[in-house]
Amino acid sequence: MIATDGVRYAWRSIASQRTRSFLTLAGIAVGIAAVILLTSIGEGIHRFVLAEFSQFGTNVIGISPGRSTARGRAPTGLPTSVRPLTLEDAQALRRVPGVVGVMPTSWGNAEAQARGRVRRTIVYGVSADALEVFNMRIAVGQFLPGEGADEARSFVVIGPKLKQEIFGADNALGERLRIGGQSFRVIGVLAPKGQFLGMDLDDTAFVPTARAMELFNRDGLTEINLAYAEGASAQAVAAAAESVLAARHGRADFTIVTQEEMLSTLGNILDILTMAVAALGSISLLVGSVGIVTIMTIAVAERTHEIGLMLALGSRRATILRLFLGEAVVLAVLGSALGVAVGFGLAQLIRLLVPALPVSTPLAYVLLAVASSAVIGLVAGVLPARRAARLDPVDSLRAE
Repeated sequence: MIATDGVRYAWRSIASQRTRSFLTLAGIAVGIAAVILLTSIGEGIHRFVLAEFSQFGTNVIGISPGRSTARGRAPTGLPTSVRPLTLEDAQALRRVPGVVGVMPTSWGNAEAQARGRVRRTIVYGVSADALEVFNMRIAVGQFLPGEGADEARSFVVIGPKLKQEIFGADNALGERLRIGGQSFRVIGVLAPKGQFLGMDLDDTAFVPTARAMELFNRDGLTEINLAYAEGASAQAVAAAAESVLAARHGRADFTIVTQEEMLSTLGNILDILTMAVAALGSISLLVGSVGIVTIMTIAVAERTHEIGLMLALGSRRATILRLFLGEAVVLAVLGSALGVAVGFGLAQLIRLLVPALPVSTPLAYVLLAVASSAVIGLVAGVLPARRAARLDPVDSLRAE
C-alpha cells in the first residue's frame, strides 16, 4: 500500500465515526490550547515585569546596608553591628570611574497637606542625580538642585497625581507643601511615570536626602543607587564601588547588586514559571492520549473483519501496524491544529481585553506542544496497532 492510500484510509476511518473522532480531537485540542494559553500568559507576565524594571534604565547598580548571606540579611529593626550607609559614602562613590550619577536614598510614608487638603503619600529623599538614575523627566519647573547635605534646602518635587490631588488645576510652583510637620516649597512637577509593580510613581514627593533623613529620623540611608556610563562594565564599576566602601567601612558590610544580575535572576525565575504553567497545561495532553488509546482500541474491535480481509489478500502485518499508527497520529495532528487555532485565538482575545499585559506566544512552546501531540498519538496507538497486526486472518474473517 502506497503512502497516499494509507492517508486516505486513515482519513476515511476517522470520518466514518465523526462524533467519536471529534471528541478525541477535542481532548488533544484542549491540551494544546491550554499549553499555548498558559505559556502566552506566562511570557506576557515575563515581559511585563522586565519592562517594569527596565523603565528606570538598565545601567543601574544598587547598594544596600547589610551583607546578604546564605541565611539572608539581618532583620530590619533589630540591633546589628552593620554600619549604615551615609551621605559621605555616597559622596565618595562619585569618584568611582564610570559612575555618572549617585543617588543616596531614604524614603518613607507621610502626610502631605496644603490648602486644607491632606493626602498620604510616599516621600523619597534623593539627590539631584535622581533624574539620571531613575530615568525621570520634569514636566513643569525644575528638579532638586545639587546641594550638599549641610546646604540642602527644603524643596520638593511632586508627581502629577499628587499635584492634582492637592493643588488641582492651579499652578503648584512656589506653593508651600507641609510634609510630616516640615514645610517644603514646590519647585517642580514630574512628567507622568505610571506604576511600578503596583506602586503609583505619580503619587510621590521627592525631597533632598538630608531633609528626608530628618523627616523620618533616620541616621542611615535606605540604599545608594549608581548610574554608570553607557558602555562601561557593570562588574568593573561594582568592583570599584565595593573597594571604596570596604575601605571606608573596614569590611564589606553591604550588598551590591547590578541591574543586570537582578534582571537575569528575575528572568530565570519567570522562565521557570513559564515552564511550570506549560507543564500544567500538558497534563491535558495526557488526557487526550487516553482518548486516542480508547478510540483506537474500539476501532480495532470494530474492524476485525476488515483487518482479516486485508491479511487474507496479502497485506503485511507491518502494513496493518503502520495503518493504525498513522490513524492515531492523524488524530493527534488534527487535534493539535485545532488546539493551536483555539490557543492563539484566546491569547489574542486576552491581549484585547487586557492591553496592559503584553501577551506573547513563545513559538518554541507551540512547536514543542505540536510535536508532543504527534508523539503522544504515536505512542498511544502502539498497543491497539500491534493488536491489530497480530490478529489471525481466519479468526478475523469469522468475526461479525
